[in-house]
Amino acid sequence: MKILYISDVYFPRVNGVSTSIRTFVKQMQSLGHEVHLIAPEYAASTEDEAWIRRIPARSIYFDPEDKLMKWGAVMQRLPGLRRENYDLIHVHTPFVAHYLGLRLARELNVPCVETYHTFFEDYLHHYLPWIPKLVARGLARAISKRQCNAVDAIVAPSTPMLSVLRAYGVKAAAEVIPTGLQEHSFKDADGKAFRLKYGIPLERPMLLFVGRVAFEKNISFLLEMTKVLIKQHPDALLVVAGQGPAEKSLHKLAADLGLDNNIKFIGYLDRNTELNACYQAADIFVFSSKSETQGLVLLEAMAQGTPVVAIAELGTASILVEGKGALIAPDNIERFADKVHYLLKYPEDRYELGKAALKYATENWTAKLQAERMLHFYHHVKSVHQASDENTRIPISLAESKQVNVEF
Repeated sequence: MKILYISDVYFPRVNGVSTSIRTFVKQMQSLGHEVHLIAPEYAASTEDEAWIRRIPARSIYFDPEDKLMKWGAVMQRLPGLRRENYDLIHVHTPFVAHYLGLRLARELNVPCVETYHTFFEDYLHHYLPWIPKLVARGLARAISKRQCNAVDAIVAPSTPMLSVLRAYGVKAAAEVIPTGLQEHSFKDADGKAFRLKYGIPLERPMLLFVGRVAFEKNISFLLEMTKVLIKQHPDALLVVAGQGPAEKSLHKLAADLGLDNNIKFIGYLDRNTELNACYQAADIFVFSSKSETQGLVLLEAMAQGTPVVAIAELGTASILVEGKGALIAPDNIERFADKVHYLLKYPEDRYELGKAALKYATENWTAKLQAERMLHFYHHVKSVHQASDENTRIPISLAESKQVNVEF
């Protein structure tokens, strides 16, 4: 197949959407398919530029990490896009990319698929704080419903996320296809060298969070939990790997809690050189976000044999299985700390849970498996699009397509 991806974000902007796009594209390319990406132009380039169409973009005043592509610059490329003869357009973000995807799909007469990567209901009020929280939630639901019903089909990273969309009133065809792990996530790494580089003693208990340092990640919960934990493990260290808009707030909270000696912010790590070693260096990966549509970093930690303690809500609930590399904690600081304390107190059990983590990630979450599922869904959407007129509705899912009559 020949597929056109469109996204408002991509590397060098580091986030889950960028990671998901790269993971699927690399696998599809390895399987003999051709994928191009329309994405914003940044000051720096990436290793992928050969298959990316970079578009001039402007910054967003309330979210300076992100950019908005210029509509006219994309439409100027329409003649060239026509000559590519794409089979399908896949949108990955709900801003300019969403509306461009719909327009280009009409112009090119191909179906438009969109992945719902972000739980905006639990996200929007952090970035539009002048809007009351309940109003922001309602706005996010309404926009999500309208956008999802405008495309031919939706990809949800997890079953709980798809259930949320159905509750909004989303009727579009949909399939649950999470992002898998690339081969490099399983490569051996030197955790000891990582600790030495960052001045972390080899024997010191190390907890790790990896991800965008954003308010919706609920990292403040982990700081509060660490405050409780150090009553029993005074030398415990929480390492936060990532950057984002919540950094200033978290630095202040750490100081207020007296955690200056128990927390280390190390910024973004290069995925190809340092990230695996960081996971390997940790004794436990901790995660308290309640707004993840999937939670890929949990799987990345497991792929390095690092056990997880996490709250299982929304997307993470579809990943985490008690005892298979993870201990599931409630949304309670003290009880979360108890789970972490248990694993620090009993290193043999921690080791066995880490072994189970690697086995679980290897058997269930490879990128090749998920890319093959995505391609199968593309073929399904394309075949229905070709066979239908403009009033046809695609069956709700692949499974239901055998049972549901096409509606007119």
